[in-house]
Amino acid sequence: MDSPARFGQTGCPILLSATPVRTLMLLRTFGLALALLACGLAAAAPATYVGRTPVNSQSDDERSSALRTALANVVIDQSGDSGVLANPDVAKSVAQAERYVLQYSYERNALEDGAPLMLVAHFDAASIDRMLQQHGLGPYAGLPQVPEVATEATAWVGDVRNADDYARVIAYFTRNNFVRAVQPLQAQGDALLLKLSLATDLAHFVEIVALERALAVAPTPVEGADTALTLQH
Repeated sequence: MDSPARFGQTGCPILLSATPVRTLMLLRTFGLALALLACGLAAAAPATYVGRTPVNSQSDDERSSALRTALANVVIDQSGDSGVLANPDVAKSVAQAERYVLQYSYERNALEDGAPLMLVAHFDAASIDRMLQQHGLGPYAGLPQVPEVATEATAWVGDVRNADDYARVIAYFTRNNFVRAVQPLQAQGDALLLKLSLATDLAHFVEIVALERALAVAPTPVEGADTALTLQH
């Protein structure tokens, strides 16, 4: 029986086996799976949401106000609720617009009436989606609201049978709004040990995972991990 696999600093699996040919094939398979996964993720979701608002000048004071207005427009559009800003928690998030902006620029306002310039702001889509999910808005309505708490945790994910399953697991955590980073640490049998950098506490994260049903929460914990999950087939 092959020995357990461990992951090196690069995140690639290092199989402790006496069969170097099989090891090389597995490394190549995982590498190809991750390369295809990266391409798919890049095309799957927008990197930014764009908000626009007219301005009279490029002054610092007006820019701060305009960024809040641009973000408010994005939140209204993504939530589908024109009255969403009446929620004090949402209003508080919008007031911190500079936390979400990636870049901004100015262009001439094509409208003859009104301000001469248009501020165009690009906001981090993952952060906006996380905000919407935290407040249960738009596509996340009905999901539990969760606190924003930076958390480091480890998770065993079982029933990972092949490279396609491995890619599915990494894709799930990469796309999850509450996972800031995922790092494979170890492989053993059909299970992976992952290090997760979360944007909420572990209990709420596990609750979200259970609702989404891509992974099942294991009934018993696994020694050496904070939580145990099983890939659904």
